[in-house]
Amino acid sequence: MVEASGTSSRRWLVTGASRGLGRAIAATALARGDRVCLVARDKGIVEAASALGQDAIGVAADVTREEDIRRACAAAAEQWGGIDILVNNAGLHRGGRVDSLDLDDWEQSLATNLGGPMKTVRNALPFMGEGGAIINIGAVVGFRGFPGDSCYGASKAGLAGLTQVLAVELARQGIRVNLVVPGFVSTEMTQGLSERAKSAIIAKIPLRRMGDAEEIADVCWWVAGSTYMTGSVIMTDGGLMCSL
Repeated sequence: MVEASGTSSRRWLVTGASRGLGRAIAATALARGDRVCLVARDKGIVEAASALGQDAIGVAADVTREEDIRRACAAAAEQWGGIDILVNNAGLHRGGRVDSLDLDDWEQSLATNLGGPMKTVRNALPFMGEGGAIINIGAVVGFRGFPGDSCYGASKAGLAGLTQVLAVELARQGIRVNLVVPGFVSTEMTQGLSERAKSAIIAKIPLRRMGDAEEIADVCWWVAGSTYMTGSVIMTDGGLMCSL
C-alpha cells in the first residue's frame, strides 16, 4: 500500500457511506488525496459520490446481499485496479429487551452488522494485495452490557471476534485487520435520543462531551496507515470504557 500523494493515492471502499460516520470517513480520505468507493443502500449514493469529484464513485448495494457487495467490490476494482482499504461501517441498530425482542430485528441486526462485514471481506479480498488494510467499526456495547441492546451488542461483539480471526488469517497476505470502536458520537443514529438520555450518557464520559464523526474518521485514517498494527482494538470513546 502506498501513501497518498499525487497520483499514488490509496483506494478505499467504505460501506454505510451515505451519512454519519461512513460519510465522514469517505470525506476525510478524499480530502487527503485518496480515492473512495462509497457504498450504501440508498440509490442516491451514486449522485452524492459524483458530486464529490472524480476521485469518488458511488455504488448502491445492501451488504446483506452477497450479489450486491460483489458488484460493489468489482466496480471499485474496475475503476481503479484494486482496493487498498476496506472500511466495514454499515450498521443497523434495533433495540428491545430479550423477552420482548422482535426476532426479525435480531436476524436483521446480525445479517447487517456481522454477516455484512464477512460478505464484504470475502468479496474484497480478490482485489486486495500486500499492504492492504481492513477496518471494522465496532461499538462500546460489544464490550459492555446495556439493557435493551442484545441485537446490537451481540452483533458488534461478534465483529470484534471476527476481527481477531481475520487478523491472524490474513497476516500472511500482508493484510492488516483492526477494530475501531467509537463511543457516543453525534450522528443520525444518536439524534433521535432525548436531551435527558444524551445528558445521562455524557455524564459517564470522562471528557464530558459527545464525539464528532470527523474525529472518528481521523482515527480510521491513522489506522489505515499503521503498517505494524493488526488485530488491535482502538477505543475512540472519550474514556467511556474506562468509566463503565
